[in-house]
Amino acid sequence: MGMFSFIKEAGEKLFGIGKAEATAPVAATASPEQIAALSQTAAQAIATYINSMGLKIAALDVGFDPGSGTVTVAGIAPDQATREKAVLCCGNVASVNQVNDLMTVATPEPASQMYTVVKGDNLSKISKAFYGTPNKYTQIFEANKPMLTHPDKIYPGQVLRIPAA
Repeated sequence: MGMFSFIKEAGEKLFGIGKAEATAPVAATASPEQIAALSQTAAQAIATYINSMGLKIAALDVGFDPGSGTVTVAGIAPDQATREKAVLCCGNVASVNQVNDLMTVATPEPASQMYTVVKGDNLSKISKAFYGTPNKYTQIFEANKPMLTHPDKIYPGQVLRIPAA
């Protein structure tokens, strides 16, 4: 799929109490060993997050470059929807600027559109913009499960999958 951009300040806070540690600011005085350890810890946390969402990616390999805020994800997804959800899991993490998607899909399908939530958005408003009716908000909600747990719990900067009508 390629490279995807995300808003660095928005996203799941994987760095904190009760969550896997993902990213932390890279200190100007950090040694190469410290940077490598941070990269490994962040990559493991993001992989854990993908797995916690129930996304089954064969041979999942996640890397993180703290300097650029880039996540690289590889593996074999069973379908396009799972691939897209895995990319969103990687990108909707605080401190991630972009995701380099190197995954393949066992059963190829057309890709969904991606949409970045802005202040004042709700799923009905997004549904009206993409489908011409606010009543298809459940289609967007279902396409973004399990990352979304409730239709009203979206936030500015979050990237959502918008499947074809």
